[in-house]
Amino acid sequence: MKLLALDTATEACSAALYIDGEINAKFQLAPREHTQLILKMIEGLLADAELSVAALDAIAFGRGPGSFSGVRIATGVTHGLAFAADLPVVPISTLASIAQSTYNQQHTKNVLAGIDARMGGIYWGCYQLADNGLMKLLGEEQVSPPEAMQLPNEQAWCGSGSAWKSYADQLNQQLGGNLKLSFEHYLPHSASIVELAAYEFTQGNAVDAAQAQPVYLRNDVAKKSAEQKTLKKT
Repeated sequence: MKLLALDTATEACSAALYIDGEINAKFQLAPREHTQLILKMIEGLLADAELSVAALDAIAFGRGPGSFSGVRIATGVTHGLAFAADLPVVPISTLASIAQSTYNQQHTKNVLAGIDARMGGIYWGCYQLADNGLMKLLGEEQVSPPEAMQLPNEQAWCGSGSAWKSYADQLNQQLGGNLKLSFEHYLPHSASIVELAAYEFTQGNAVDAAQAQPVYLRNDVAKKSAEQKTLKKT
């Protein structure tokens, strides 16, 4: 199985290549440079493996949530590659990526993944380790202020993601003693995206490129952008 993954949903830009269980990845913190970097990363990974896009089985991408422009970049690049090579696509949550990376490195089985959504909000979701060694969403992913966040049970949880850079005090107060650890440096990473995508692909959960759509959670962001484009035309 050969899968390519890419993500540009936050200040991190990354790409990863999965070949029969082996993962090679490129990752860089580069705000506002995603458009220039992501194609170079992809080209480098494919060249090192002596593969063409057409030789892949599918393409995975971080489908959000994250910055509006960042999620759009990943979606657009994925659509372009997948349509050109007639490949299926595996959309993967950026929050799931954070949870999986946290488990892989910290061995924490309950992860509250959170991304700073700006404007006083947090994109968040609660993930728990499944029997297959992958993190599984409990409930739904949401966007809310830190005061509205809740854990699904009274087990020990780990917080992970950029939300803890901006809202650590509020989150610790809101979530109380059940939040045992927190790591503010985890961001979505194509290495964990492609790990999750490999399982989804084997389960038949790939979709046509046209069906691979971004997830913003904060619908008013997308709506505002669309309204601004309409006003410019008029």
